[in-house]
Amino acid sequence: MAFQEKLNKSYADPIKSPLSKEKLQEFEGLPFFPIDESYRVVATFQKLPKVDLHTFKTSDNRLRDYEKYGIATFTLDGKEMQLTLFKSISKVITPGYENSLFVPFTDLTNGKETYGGGRYMDVEIPEGDSIVLDFNKAYNPYCAYSTNYSCPIPPKENDLPISINAGLKIKEKK
Repeated sequence: MAFQEKLNKSYADPIKSPLSKEKLQEFEGLPFFPIDESYRVVATFQKLPKVDLHTFKTSDNRLRDYEKYGIATFTLDGKEMQLTLFKSISKVITPGYENSLFVPFTDLTNGKETYGGGRYMDVEIPEGDSIVLDFNKAYNPYCAYSTNYSCPIPPKENDLPISINAGLKIKEKK
């Protein structure tokens, strides 16, 4: 999958990688769950009618503001769930992410197969009332690899009551 290749390339790059010099020397690739199309869901998207700011606590006790942009409602493993999608209000946005929404979430794999602090996804702002959530593209925040990063902690409202066995796992391959 192109996402996995792109992420592995980024982590192998000494300029972009969150890995320490020691871990970078041992780096052979990130561990992913096998791609499973059942974790690629089409959700109903509802844009929120007014700008509502959400202040995230971060892994190093800072605060970071995002716009609460919309709600995605979907069914997975026979259960209806929803995730809140956020938009960065930063004046400096990484090129290519101007039309992206931030989806921080937790699930039952956290602290076991995946990072204990949750995972993230980035999705494009939809033009209509549906949005694709591809959990195969779920990734760990950089603070999963180094305490030098300040990572937003997923809000309770984005705590999924199932195991999402898709996307990035926690341990680097040796």
